[in-house]
Amino acid sequence: MVFKLFKTNPRQAAIDALYGRIVEASRQPALYAMHGIPDTTQGRFESLAMHVVLVLRRLRQLPPPAADVAQELVDTTFEQIEHAFREIGIGDTTVPKRMKAIAKSFYGRAERYDAGLDEESDGPLAVALARNILDSSEPAPGLAAYARAVEVALGRFDLDDLLGSGARGGQGTEPPLAPDPAAFARRAP
Repeated sequence: MVFKLFKTNPRQAAIDALYGRIVEASRQPALYAMHGIPDTTQGRFESLAMHVVLVLRRLRQLPPPAADVAQELVDTTFEQIEHAFREIGIGDTTVPKRMKAIAKSFYGRAERYDAGLDEESDGPLAVALARNILDSSEPAPGLAAYARAVEVALGRFDLDDLLGSGARGGQGTEPPLAPDPAAFARRAP
């Protein structure tokens, strides 16, 4: 554990850049304004979790070292969440309890979203997204269509594309990881 403090990860800049792109995708205004994700700390976590799960699914499809990148992405995600807790003043004794709850919540969502995405029908995914993200018993077909579109978009990325210029030591402009969520909003008749 102590030795981790002295190790440097040559990919960390690329992982940080990938995490930043995921955060950017998760904070697209249409997700909140048109899909009903609450613009709260919890709502932002839910959107972030959905997007991280989608990127992790893509990483599982790619050859090595994608599995290592996936673990590094999860580590970075949880480090950032822990940092955010500390920034808003959550005490040192409370943070580990909250992080344990967040991890349980994240992995539960990952399991449900994976199961929903593995189905041909959007129904199970729409129910899982509605229950977790919108805290609703009404399915969220627009959000399910968006999640599937993100998965399709990510399918065009190889590992270098995902890691972007961070993997090459540059600061380039990378293509977005996700399409515009407004295109998938379901409007009431």
